[in-house]
Parts: sequence; structure tokens; C-alpha cells
Amino acid sequence: MAEKRDYYEVLGVEKGASDEEIKKAFRKQSKKYHPDLHPGDKDAEEKFKEVNEAYQVLSDPEKKSNYDRFGHAGVDPNFGAGGGFNGAGFDFGDIFDMFGGFGGFGGGRRNGPKRGADIRQTVDVNFEEAAFGCKRKLNILTQEKCETCGGTGAKKGTTVETCRNCRGTGRVQTQQRTILGYMTTETVCPQCRGEGKIIKEPCRDCRGTGSVRKNKTVEVQIPAGIDNGQTIQLSGKGEAGAKGGPSGDLLITVRVRPHEVFRREGNNVLIDMPITFVQAALGATLKVPTLDGPVELTIPEGTQTSSRFRMKGKGIPYIRSKSRGDQYVTVNVEVPRNLTAKQKEILRDFDEDNNYKQKKSFYDKMKDFLK
Repeated sequence: MAEKRDYYEVLGVEKGASDEEIKKAFRKQSKKYHPDLHPGDKDAEEKFKEVNEAYQVLSDPEKKSNYDRFGHAGVDPNFGAGGGFNGAGFDFGDIFDMFGGFGGFGGGRRNGPKRGADIRQTVDVNFEEAAFGCKRKLNILTQEKCETCGGTGAKKGTTVETCRNCRGTGRVQTQQRTILGYMTTETVCPQCRGEGKIIKEPCRDCRGTGSVRKNKTVEVQIPAGIDNGQTIQLSGKGEAGAKGGPSGDLLITVRVRPHEVFRREGNNVLIDMPITFVQAALGATLKVPTLDGPVELTIPEGTQTSSRFRMKGKGIPYIRSKSRGDQYVTVNVEVPRNLTAKQKEILRDFDEDNNYKQKKSFYDKMKDFLK
């Protein structure tokens, strides 16, 4: 019999990998060797079983701990059968830990209903679509309940039988003789592999799994006011559940493309708008772009650069609300360049009038400081 590979090597992770890293690696490897993608390939089928076996151990904290300490022997229910321990070189505390780790081998019941996996998708929208909402059609590859067998996994016209070996529990008990006496351990039923059911004639379409891989189109309503990075949850639109379990969810993360003019701050819209020196000095009525189209904004005479003006209700709608944020316009005075000689002369004459309150106040403070 070939020696088993290290479980961490099977999943392609380091020994200190986190639970999330182990789960991610399992999904990647199981998809890679799934029988649906390799029909008739015995090698892929064996690797798929190997990946599942590795995950059953490394995803269970107790079994993972035993495996890290004792290797495959720590999770093998047949280890030590037939006696033979003489106590030499063993600490009794270690022996208790080892055999205590065997109790409950195989984790929870595998033959109960299982919830389907969630499906994650990303959708790109522009600034206006995020503000006012839109619809998107997504093509999704998902695991659906087999219509031929109704999800039972059995050939049409046949039934799924209860395993006689474990009487439908998916687990069997065995006794082992140790230096401490006979110890009872519970393991996964070898005949039904923990399922509690046996399919003698598998469905040809799903090969006994009860589900098939399908492409489906889902129309998604992107709500008005959604922000970049937020996720929409569609319950029951994910992978089909097993053994009567519920389907998973479809989780759609929204990415909002940046806008050339607008920026977002919560539900408020920000915009920087250049104005001329004359507009700032004399005041003006500006045509300001908004999400609703151009809107007139009056600025008073003597407006300083970086002044900020509020346009109430011109921002982004709040999700599931009729209210909206505001738009804030920051004006920046643009200093003219490449002036003609006449223009320069006019500005020098204007500057001699010294009609600058902030400038005068600043130099008055400077005089006091220099004294």
C-alpha cells in the first residue's frame, strides 16, 4: 500500500497555515480535480479523494492537533490495534492525549443536510450608476440540483438505501486493546464513507452527487446610493445544498469607477471649480455641473479662493431612502498668465489702491511682531 502524502502538501499550504488559508486551498484543489471536470479519469478521482481526506483532518481543530503531533498515526483509528505497547519511552499523559484524540474521529455527522457554498462576484459600475442605481446581468457557473434525480443522486426509478453497516448514522464503533485496557473509538463508516446512505445505481447525469454544474444568468438590481466596495447579498442564489440543505448566497461586490469631475464623501458630492479673478472680485452666476445636470450657483463679490458653497440635496441618495446628500463646490481663483503690457499696467494701477483687507491686516501684525 502506497504511503500517504503529508496533508499540508496535498493542499499546498505551509504547516502553520490559518483556517482561512486551508479552506481557500481546499476549494482550489477540489475544483481542480473535481470528477465533473475529469470524467473517467481515475487519477483525478483519487486526487480528489485525497484532497477531501486532507481537508477533513486539517479543518477540524482536534484532528489537526493530533495530526500535527503524531502525523497520520494521530488520526488513524487502527493505530495501535492488537496491543504491543510496553510503555517504554511513552509518557502516560501523551498516551491519554493520543487515544483521547481518537474519540470523535471524523468530525460531525456527514449525512445531515449541508448548506450550499456562497458564490462571490464583482461588478463594475460608473459614478452615476452607483448614485441612481442600475441593473446588471451576470453569467454565473454554479452547482445546481440535478433535475434528473431530483438531487437524490440515485438513478431515476431507484431509491437511496440506508447503510446496514452503520444503520444510517454514518459512524461505527470499534474496540481497541491498549495498555490501559479496552477502549472504544468511533470512526467513519467505511461502507458508506460517513454518508449513512448507499446509492447502488447512481444517476448518470450527476454521477451520484445530486448536483450538476450549470451556467445561469442572474439579473441584479444595484441599489441607488451604493458605495465602492459594498456587497449585495442575494439569499439562496449560490451553490445548491446537499441532502436537502439550503442553497448558499450570491455575494456581489460593487466597484465604482472614478469620475472625472465628481468625488464622493459619504453621500455628499465634492467638486473643485476654477473661476477668474474678475468673477471672484465682482461676483458671478456660475453654471455648476451636478448629477442632475447643470445648475446655476451665485457667488458673492469678493469671493476668496478655496471658498466652499453648499448645494442642498444635490448629492447621492441614501440607500432605501428618498433623501439625498449635498453637493459642495470649492472655487479656486485662477491667476491669469501671459498678460499684455496694457493688462499689466491696469493691474499695477489697481494694486496701488491697496484695497486688500487681509493683506493690510497681515502687515499690521508683522509690524507689531518686528517691534
